[in-house]
Amino acid sequence: MKEYGGYIELDTYRSLMLHDGAIALNCGRNCLAYLIEARQISKIMLPYYICDSVLNLCKQYDIAVRFYHINDRFMPENVIINDDEWLYVVNYYGQLTLDYLSGLKSKYGRVVIDNAQAYFDAPINESDTLYTCRKFFGVADGAFLYTDAVLEKELPVDESYDRMHFLLGRYERTASEFYEEYNANNHHFAKEPIKRMSRLTMNLLHAEDYGFVKQRRTDNFTAYHGLLADRNPLQLRVPEGAFAYPFFVENGSKTRKALQQKKIYIPLLWPNVLEQHTVQELEYRFADGILPLPCDQRYSAEDIYYIVENLLAVVS
Repeated sequence: MKEYGGYIELDTYRSLMLHDGAIALNCGRNCLAYLIEARQISKIMLPYYICDSVLNLCKQYDIAVRFYHINDRFMPENVIINDDEWLYVVNYYGQLTLDYLSGLKSKYGRVVIDNAQAYFDAPINESDTLYTCRKFFGVADGAFLYTDAVLEKELPVDESYDRMHFLLGRYERTASEFYEEYNANNHHFAKEPIKRMSRLTMNLLHAEDYGFVKQRRTDNFTAYHGLLADRNPLQLRVPEGAFAYPFFVENGSKTRKALQQKKIYIPLLWPNVLEQHTVQELEYRFADGILPLPCDQRYSAEDIYYIVENLLAVVS
């Protein structure tokens, strides 16, 4: 029964939302789970350079997995897919162009594109493409999936109200005070079933200024590139609405620790890769050595200059 009167809750926002035509789910991991069930995927090729949430999901569904390497431009190398096998392509740092991804789709057909690090890239026509929200906005969950596959079962709607504390705390206080809650929220989705996106997350996404976010992220990536391109072994293009600026150093762990002392927190995105590869392999070197420097909408050009100044003092 509808309630009337009483105290006022969070306002309902009505601005246009990016990816409004996609299937709105609770997390990126479950976008792949949706496809596995709807497409009846039993075989898949994954990059060696991949987060363990994807690996664990494939184990959960008893998927036959083969692996492929990427090159130093983040592109798949020497890929040949077998019958009934799907190719999973990660658009690392938004470095794969739409034309390149379209070529992969034309060549291989059965392709899943992971745009978790390329929120502002458009999906490829008739291609299964997933996006996650937490890497780009202050929400506790949420993901979008473009697909024409239909999952013939009723999906419950997620609820996010009890997972918002670390975000609200981070807004008014320091990140370190709420890091454990943030980390616990990340691990929460390892066992979560496929659900529809929560009403709360959907509402917050309707409040975002996407034009501002996209431009600020692009400007910050451009600022990094102007200051660091001649020191960065990676050959990069400037993506629109960038996730982060990937700067490669030979001793990533040492650099992260030094920057942490300056309250500049640079994550180690996929520690599982370090356990699964040797120091000579590109995947290991990328996992350890790529510093995803923050370029999100919280920061201005002055912040970028400050981060670079401290970074160069460590690596010079």
